[in-house]
Amino acid sequence: MRVNLETGKITSLGKSLYGNRCIGVNADHSKVILAEGYTPGDIVLFYWEEGMKERKLLYGTPLFERGGRTVPPSGIDWCNFTNEDKGLLFVSSIFHDDGGLTFLGFDNPSKPVDVKIRGLKHSGVGELVASKKVDGNLFVLIYNIDGASWVYEGTFNVGSSPSFTTTRTLCGLGALSDGVIQGLDWQVIKVPSATIEYVLSFTKANVPSQLYLYPPSENGPATQLSDERVLGIPSSYLSAGEDASYTTWDGLRVSARLYLPSPKLGYMGPRALVEYVHGGPQGQERPDFTWFSMPLIQNLTLNGFAVFVPNVRGSTGYGMRYMKLVDRDWGGNDVKDHLEGLKHIEKDPRIDSKRRAVVGRSYGGFMTLTLASRFPNMWKAAVDMFGPYDLPKWASRTPPSWMPYIRLAIGDPEKDREMLLEHSPKTYLGNLTSPLMIIQGKNDPRVPEPESAEIVADLRKRGVQVDYLVFEDEGHDVLRFKNRVTCYSKITEFFLKHLGS
Repeated sequence: MRVNLETGKITSLGKSLYGNRCIGVNADHSKVILAEGYTPGDIVLFYWEEGMKERKLLYGTPLFERGGRTVPPSGIDWCNFTNEDKGLLFVSSIFHDDGGLTFLGFDNPSKPVDVKIRGLKHSGVGELVASKKVDGNLFVLIYNIDGASWVYEGTFNVGSSPSFTTTRTLCGLGALSDGVIQGLDWQVIKVPSATIEYVLSFTKANVPSQLYLYPPSENGPATQLSDERVLGIPSSYLSAGEDASYTTWDGLRVSARLYLPSPKLGYMGPRALVEYVHGGPQGQERPDFTWFSMPLIQNLTLNGFAVFVPNVRGSTGYGMRYMKLVDRDWGGNDVKDHLEGLKHIEKDPRIDSKRRAVVGRSYGGFMTLTLASRFPNMWKAAVDMFGPYDLPKWASRTPPSWMPYIRLAIGDPEKDREMLLEHSPKTYLGNLTSPLMIIQGKNDPRVPEPESAEIVADLRKRGVQVDYLVFEDEGHDVLRFKNRVTCYSKITEFFLKHLGS
């Protein structure tokens, strides 16, 4: 819908089972780009403008027209109107698996053009994730390189061979390096001459989000405006983390980080290891203090644990192909990536791999249950946070609106039942021997509470120790501050009990 807030007039922009999301709008809101999304990265664009009765197809092949054919994911992000509203500039995977800048002219929308980017300063593995229009032909590009943010200002030239040339680096160097940008905004100053003033928020693994200001000068350094800190804990006690990337079983590089207790804490000898598995699976663990997992990771290191955080296949941040490798293969090759990562960590003399635990949320909870039940001798303890354990039954419990995604990304509960059962933790639950804690939100619509309650009942019948923590006022997360404090504390206490400090 398009709504005029002044008059209250509502205009329908169409409807779809697959989103019909607005991912582009021109300056006066008379032209809109709409997107259907089938699985992560599989995007089809539609165009709507004032006076049209319904949207029209702009780029891509809608699902119902594919006839079983495989269509490469386009990975299209927010679309910026440019060239006097005659075309779009956006990030996509049409030409580059790890994201590239693409121009789509309305005069020939079936033939997008790869935009050459000049002047980049970063190195490493990652992807271009976003483009934002600042003013005229001035844009900013945002990169995610090995989990860290790089942001460039630059100019776009459509010409006969479209190109983008960087003019300055806003994030990725100096104080604004090895961290994650949380927000970016700007002010265009027209008088006496056109200049741009940028403000951004930036965080690191061990530093809360800070505000920085770039003055209206092309060469001026950023000024830190805020001084956020964790009260009662010296910043030197927090863990910055280090790279722990490795080559997995089939030659792929898996980006990973290892968080060790700060030397200032005085812990001696090899540290017990906790593996943290992120959700998604199309997610990514980054050096980001504001993200759900980082306060938990820091709390674990403060209590003497080392924390291993791999971004195995299926994670975002490393290209479209890498992300799509987990489609219809939950509990398959992704499991092998975790096992290879643990073999890699075993070689580190700072780690005591005989004292090892695993924790994860959502898909990470599924993987926690998978690892703990299929490889029981590897673990001293496990914590599952609202993870599915019976894939066919879980699919039947999710909201009907989720079913198209479930069938495409995980599997059809009926047609693929055998495969889903083979990959379900429930099938191997009888092997589990390590103590288990399960955390669940009572009002969770994605992984309904009965999913976790059944695990608890099943294991208790088998005589396995299970701690069950239900938050009556939470859904598919732990959002309330008091609940987070309880959650982090209970997890840490559980690991201290079963692994020692």
